Amino acid sequence: MAESHGSSIKDDETYEALRDDGYSKEAAARIANAQANDSQNPSKKGGKASPYEDWTKDDLYSRAQELDVDGRSDMTKDELIEALRNR
Repeated sequence: MAESHGSSIKDDETYEALRDDGYSKEAAARIANAQANDSQNPSKKGGKASPYEDWTKDDLYSRAQELDVDGRSDMTKDELIEALRNR
């Protein structure tokens, strides 16, 4: 049985599985809560944005800046992609 993570986590089992897969606490909570909500479809692909691999390093840096990613100024393109995906 999944451990209770408080009222802010709507699907404890999914949350734990995502954390075991390496997702951050924030991302795991967001996904678990979306899956627990019948009006949301988190497994469906989102908008029309191209994959991060197609972005320029400057664009990735700008996005990281918007999201306040720590250490972004010292990151390579691959590190920026990883940081954005794991934020």
